[in-house]
Amino acid sequence: MHDDKKLSSLTTEKTEFKREIGVFGGISIIGGIMIGSGIFYLGSYVLQRTGMNSGLALICWLLAGVISLVAGLCYAELGTAMPKAGGRVIYLNEAFHPVVGFMAGFTDWLLGGPGSIAAVSIALMNVARSFFDISDFGIKVAAIVLIIGTTIYNLIGVKIASVVQSLSMVAKLVPIAIVMGVALVVGKVSPDLSLGSAATYAAENNTHIVSMMAIAIVAALWAYEGWTNLNTVAEEIRNPRKNMPLAIIIGIGGVTLLYTLFNFAIMKVLPHDKIAEMISKEDLYLGTAVAKTLLGNAGGVIVSIGMILAMFGTLNGMTLAQPRMYYAMAEEGHFFKSFKKLHPKHKVPTVPIIVQCALSVVLVLLRNLDQLTNLVVISGMVFNVMVIIALPILRHKYPNIERPYKVWFYPVSVILVTLVFIGLLVQGVMEDPVNGALGLVVPAIGAVVYFIFDRKLKKEVKQNA
Repeated sequence: MHDDKKLSSLTTEKTEFKREIGVFGGISIIGGIMIGSGIFYLGSYVLQRTGMNSGLALICWLLAGVISLVAGLCYAELGTAMPKAGGRVIYLNEAFHPVVGFMAGFTDWLLGGPGSIAAVSIALMNVARSFFDISDFGIKVAAIVLIIGTTIYNLIGVKIASVVQSLSMVAKLVPIAIVMGVALVVGKVSPDLSLGSAATYAAENNTHIVSMMAIAIVAALWAYEGWTNLNTVAEEIRNPRKNMPLAIIIGIGGVTLLYTLFNFAIMKVLPHDKIAEMISKEDLYLGTAVAKTLLGNAGGVIVSIGMILAMFGTLNGMTLAQPRMYYAMAEEGHFFKSFKKLHPKHKVPTVPIIVQCALSVVLVLLRNLDQLTNLVVISGMVFNVMVIIALPILRHKYPNIERPYKVWFYPVSVILVTLVFIGLLVQGVMEDPVNGALGLVVPAIGAVVYFIFDRKLKKEVKQNA
């Protein structure tokens, strides 16, 4: 009877939340978080790692998108089977042990969510320097004001936050589409897409094309980060069993197409020698160079506006999505009781949203942009791997749960994505051991906190029995 009740609570679509997010709102959350400033500069890193071979670079952008899509469909299968707020916290609880889900949520609560918000707000205000003379201290003050403002309207309700996310998604695509569209039509360069030079580069540098592609795909995957966040608002999506997979497929698929076409458009405008010269001088913003080449100073302004809108969409999406994970931790019984209370009118987890704001402000004051970026990426990767592994475990544990969508090409696709993310984690720790250690220490602290709450919870149950 207990197991039946538990299964019912995991799979029901009944909720205290307001279901205000449709398919386009879901796409906007995914695309809004994924499409940031990286579209304008990450192409340089991908080219570097493929030996400046244009064809191989485009292949790596496509493969990174396919990997992200398969991983996203793992989340789609889990989210449609268990349409609960909290996303991966729920899946890790059920596949392994509640302490594992708590460790993921605790890490996101203390580092991942606030760190991402702090990093994006600082990066956004740095781009604003194109229009205003702002000191380093002024950047931090402006970033804090931006975080507080975004938090305030997210407290009013998910509908307003979702509308803002949808509008920012459309707004950010306009300048990107202008630059990309003009480049594809007007660009006169015929890029060499053959792979011959890649083989030569590999031989000269004692490596292999597969190795080159692996590290290039790792670079491209940074640009695809953000697709995990839709599952955290599963209880606020209308008809989640249909709309969640649809939003994930369209969102990640659309971003893959956008990234590939945008990088091809760069190659149609900037000669290969020019691109190589820029990258050698660490002038990585190829998209900005294309805009200025095609549209003069106005092009630079368009790109700056596009970058600001892109990062604002990322900031708003994270402010909206992350607190639902902390709500799930409290709902499960091992976190602050105040975190599971929804506002009586707006039906949002008020306390988690406010605490996230406070932690983000603290991180703005304590860390710089580079430190924040590395910290966020490394601290979250281990749990991304574990969620993918959780999928086959939950298929075996709950074979009779309705699964409206299943991962394509299972189990080969799941094994491939797991290996890719493990490689990503290892590389991240090797490149930044300090933040790598911190990213492992914080989950360990989370485990201690879990058992403190667990002991308190068992004591309360015993007293009430």
